[in-house]
Amino acid sequence: MSVFNYHKDEQGIVTITMDMTGPVNAINAEYKIAMNDAVNRLEREQDLTGVILASAKRVFFAGADLNDLVHATPEHSEQIYRDTLHMKDDMRRLERLPVPVVAAINGAALGGGYELCLACNRRIAVNHRSVKIGLPEVSLGLFPGGGGVVRLTNLVGTQGALDIILGSKQMVPEKALAVGMIDQLVASVEHLLPAAKQWLIDSQSDADAAVQPWDRKGHRVPGGAINAPKNIQYAVVAPTMLNKKTRGLMPNTTAAMDIAFQASMLDIDTALRIESREFVKIVTGTVAKNMITTFFFQLNQINAGASRPLGFEKNPTRKLGVLGAGMMGQGIAYVAAMAGIRVVLKDMTQDAADKGKAYSQALLTKQIDRGQLDVIKSDAVLNLITPTTKDADLAGCDLIIEAVFENIELKNSITQSTEQYLSGDGSWGSNTSTLPITQLAKASTKPENFIGIHFFSPVDKMPLLEIIAGESTSDATLAKAFDFAQQIGKTPIVVNDSLGFFTSRTFSTYLDEGAKLLIEGVHPLKIENLAKAIGMAVGPLQVQDETSLELSRKVSETWAAMGVVDKWGSGETQRRVVKDMITDNARGGRYHGGGYYEYHSDGSKNIWPGLFDLYYDESVEVEDVDIQDRLMFRQVIETLKCYQTGVLRSVADGNIGSIMGIGAPAHSGGFIQFVNTYGFSAFIQRCDELSAAYGNRFDCPEIVRQRALSGELFA
Repeated sequence: MSVFNYHKDEQGIVTITMDMTGPVNAINAEYKIAMNDAVNRLEREQDLTGVILASAKRVFFAGADLNDLVHATPEHSEQIYRDTLHMKDDMRRLERLPVPVVAAINGAALGGGYELCLACNRRIAVNHRSVKIGLPEVSLGLFPGGGGVVRLTNLVGTQGALDIILGSKQMVPEKALAVGMIDQLVASVEHLLPAAKQWLIDSQSDADAAVQPWDRKGHRVPGGAINAPKNIQYAVVAPTMLNKKTRGLMPNTTAAMDIAFQASMLDIDTALRIESREFVKIVTGTVAKNMITTFFFQLNQINAGASRPLGFEKNPTRKLGVLGAGMMGQGIAYVAAMAGIRVVLKDMTQDAADKGKAYSQALLTKQIDRGQLDVIKSDAVLNLITPTTKDADLAGCDLIIEAVFENIELKNSITQSTEQYLSGDGSWGSNTSTLPITQLAKASTKPENFIGIHFFSPVDKMPLLEIIAGESTSDATLAKAFDFAQQIGKTPIVVNDSLGFFTSRTFSTYLDEGAKLLIEGVHPLKIENLAKAIGMAVGPLQVQDETSLELSRKVSETWAAMGVVDKWGSGETQRRVVKDMITDNARGGRYHGGGYYEYHSDGSKNIWPGLFDLYYDESVEVEDVDIQDRLMFRQVIETLKCYQTGVLRSVADGNIGSIMGIGAPAHSGGFIQFVNTYGFSAFIQRCDELSAAYGNRFDCPEIVRQRALSGELFA
């Protein structure tokens, strides 16, 4: 029995209801057989007046089966190309039927699901927030290879299509209607099939209703072909801007743009073949494999709660205390209030607490001005935040997060004076980026309820939350923190206690290696540009300025006061930079008026000229590839050490944490996935070369040598 339910009514309308094996409809072997059979039957059907594609699932169609795509290799290229052509041929036959075809979109239609909709003459969707329309493939290292680039270009024009495709946009129905991705909205699922049938009945007198725009005589792509005089500027500028954004590291984006350009000039069938050839190259490449692995499988694994202890009921936070209304505290208060949590925002003075709440008001006002929020919702959020100086206002909080300076005496004092206000089963969270949780928990009367909750700045924009379990942290407390992270819309990774944990520890090696290169005499701009060339968002010197050289100095002093030793950075490099930049030249970073860079009132910046006097040596020659690998391998090696020693609990946490928290290049799939596709033997060899030339910080972790022997990938 087919997984496509085929039903013809007395009016000659055939409704094909897709109900594939499993929770969703997807492009796989089962789909290909069912769709081919359905199209064959439709082509033979007598007295056919119209076709409706519907879904028996809550999701209309989920797209391609990524389990198949992630295992694609160059050896499979010929088979993948043939399969792609066959699948697209069935879509082409569907849209060339002598009667119109309607996609009745009851749920999400993303990726291949929306590509199937594009092969229909009309797209009608239920107007509900659960319905998402879009092409997210670029975010997974792919592009819409099932006709999506070609058809969308022909439907809405080159620029409009690329804006949607390159942005991996997923739209609510009203937005999709506005940009031309769908044609009609209905109020509910109950209205969907009647609306589709009514349109088919009304269209019987319209000869063009059954003909796709690109199959009509004289069809022109909206906005014109890319080689039209009016599009010349876009044709020249767009590839340059794309390369500036991706640095040539995302071949799928380049392919998508090239296909869209060609689709604007060529007939539909030629353009579809070009799209298929390019898709094979991309899907069998390492970037697609990396990004599918991390951004789909591993991210879903994390969001599904793989790191959350078993056996605990969901425990949402009802009343949150935030101690410290500075940059971090005010951001935490905002995201919590936006999630509907009551927040007590406490600081030493009422003015400081009020300023902390004003941060939320400013963000909400911006959303109102943009039409993203109404005043009623804004007022409701603000009413959830109570700025105060009184400890007693914290009474009954089931979670308190301290977000004060990285000073152990201050943190301990706050813990001891305010922990008593927690509810009976309440948890205490420390928003620290470096200080060991086990040591901080010694100030607590209930160390089992003490946990690290490391936010990233700015809190309202950064998606990651690093949860750190100390030696005494209970599973119940960890589950509570995990639930809080998801409650406020953050992606939680869970790590074990260590100096710097995972993200700060690994991030610091990037800054340290940048400083080492600088001290060796390498041109500062060369360091910055080569860091960006490997896919890092910002060079190590600039990011050190942003995070503050002065802050790094204070953190080092705090470690010394705690009796802990920096085992993963370089004390010698740190001392040299502190003396040269801070002690001798009062350059503590951007916040302190300037550091490695000079900052100007118009927003521009330039390398501080004093760097050249301090460090630059024109005679020093370090190969570009060595600079790039030193900056990348330092971080990868430190991540592997974290995994090898149990600081990282899973590969997924390492990959997602490195991308969302550290800024690892997205095309790499994260610092651990990087090793999988670099190759174990090649990675070991390169580590040995770097170690021999630059020091034992590049020694290959033993875990890689073990995996090289077993052949087991990091997963």
